Amino acid sequence: MTLLQLRYLIAIADSGLNITLAAERVHATQPGLSKQLKLLEDELGFQLFTRKGKSLDSITHAGGQVLDRARTILAEALNIRSIAANMRNEQRGELRIATTHTQARFALPGTIAALSRLYPQVSVHLQPADDAEVLAQLENGRVDLAIVSTAGAPPTIGVALPAYRWNRVVLVPRTHPLAALQRAPTLQELASLPLISYDSSLKPESSLRRAFEAQELQPQIIMTAGDADLIKTYVRAGMGVGVLAEMAVQPSDSDDLHVLAADHLLPSCTTWLVLRREGVLREFTMEFITRFIPHLGRRTIDRALGSGARDHPWPEAPPWSTWLTHSQESLDSL
Repeated sequence: MTLLQLRYLIAIADSGLNITLAAERVHATQPGLSKQLKLLEDELGFQLFTRKGKSLDSITHAGGQVLDRARTILAEALNIRSIAANMRNEQRGELRIATTHTQARFALPGTIAALSRLYPQVSVHLQPADDAEVLAQLENGRVDLAIVSTAGAPPTIGVALPAYRWNRVVLVPRTHPLAALQRAPTLQELASLPLISYDSSLKPESSLRRAFEAQELQPQIIMTAGDADLIKTYVRAGMGVGVLAEMAVQPSDSDDLHVLAADHLLPSCTTWLVLRREGVLREFTMEFITRFIPHLGRRTIDRALGSGARDHPWPEAPPWSTWLTHSQESLDSL
């Protein structure tokens, strides 16, 4: 049994049992990956997957047990490599981040640019997805950290560090009747209009849906998208009223769109940076974290990660506008 075989096993499981996709992800050939899987099964004396013809159909019960332990083994092997790299003061490597399209587009560029200036030999790989998939990638060990938002409690996976708070806004064309209001809209007014929002708004646990339901209203969500720029595109096309994160509104949007506050209608959200428990961080990863969450400070973050605390008494995260100012100041200081 080798680490390479365990890595291939995890790649197959995380690729939906698609051997071709798994081989691409680990930069191997399909025959080579299949050969290593057979060698591993032969050594263990049982099948890790059930088959239908030449295709893998499902993970066996024993295969699931092996898979869980393989993830632990590879995570610890990565920790050992990280310890060695830090001891050598190694300045090269890669940082894998799972996050949503909105965070990747509007919140991360400044921090990633600062990291690139400080560590030019570190490559950053963004993997945008919805919130549920973002955390799954972290749990499966496919990324080093995750950045997600919640309207309630922090994520229960790993160690969650609060970055900033943000509100949602309502966005309409300048010719829309709501744009003529001298006040913010009510939920009753929004419920009577076609809405365009994020994919997550279709889920029963969506805070947007719960806000309407609390007043016995049913939102008319006629279109969703994972990308805020797409939401704005279809608002401009006259499809409906946009409900999206405040950080997605750019100064140039005011040329043809009108922004209405919605913080009195919908609960505020907190963006969290989430790390795996008991993971050893590279120095450049810690640099990224302290720049993305400057209000906590290196000492506080080190202490929290050392204890692996789930319910750490964090100070309240700053609002988006304050965070954005600090982020720009940090970049300008380099």
